[in-house]
Amino acid sequence: MTTLPRVTIWNEFVHERNNEQIGALYPEGIHGAIANHLRSQGFQVQTATLEQPEHGLTDEVLANTDVLLWWGHMAHAKVADEVVEKVYKRVVLDGMGLIPLHSAHFSKIFVKLMGSTCNLKWREIGEKERLWVVSPGHPIVAGIGDYIEVPHAEMYGEHFDIPQPDELVFVSWFQGGEVFRSGCCFYRGRGKIFYFRPGHETYPVFYNQGVLKVIENAAKWAAPAGGPAPNFGHFPKPIEEVTEWDGQIEIHHPQSSKA
Repeated sequence: MTTLPRVTIWNEFVHERNNEQIGALYPEGIHGAIANHLRSQGFQVQTATLEQPEHGLTDEVLANTDVLLWWGHMAHAKVADEVVEKVYKRVVLDGMGLIPLHSAHFSKIFVKLMGSTCNLKWREIGEKERLWVVSPGHPIVAGIGDYIEVPHAEMYGEHFDIPQPDELVFVSWFQGGEVFRSGCCFYRGRGKIFYFRPGHETYPVFYNQGVLKVIENAAKWAAPAGGPAPNFGHFPKPIEEVTEWDGQIEIHHPQSSKA
């Protein structure tokens, strides 16, 4: 895309309203903190939250979204399956980008796209995290040094039960000794997905300039590429001239389900 992608930030927006300390840390919500940065960089941004009709992800909103950021933690099960299916189709069939953040590894949409449990180890004691760049030529790390340091973070540790990433961009080291694949790129159908680990709600991670720069870069990378839409189903007329074989046996084929 020659222009910046249109971004929608989805946040369940539960912790910030139910916990006074987290609300003070993110007075506009986690989605608000990220939106403020992206808008300052020229992005067109809208936000959506769990309690809105269709969780804020109406057909109109999704049709005007090039890249969807997703943050969730305690309310994964409350996300309607119908909304998940709409997002899934927008990614796989239409090429909308998806950036699941932190505990969105357990979101319904990420688990559906990965086809695995997406489980991991975790610990919450406020230890240091260093996100090491392991793919220095990747556009997601433009403007980033050798690593990003987060002074206080929730630990995620291997094994992370996901398919092998198509591209691995970051590996995290934690002060307690664990490591984690913390920046993972996947391709699903026409869509691009970047899972990015930082972002526990009890720490000011979404004010870290390195973290915000990666999210900004990832939104550009995940934007639709504009390639051809796939054509599925029965194509009775060949592209080139073909003489039909006299011995061809006619059988009944089930009608393919429509996307």
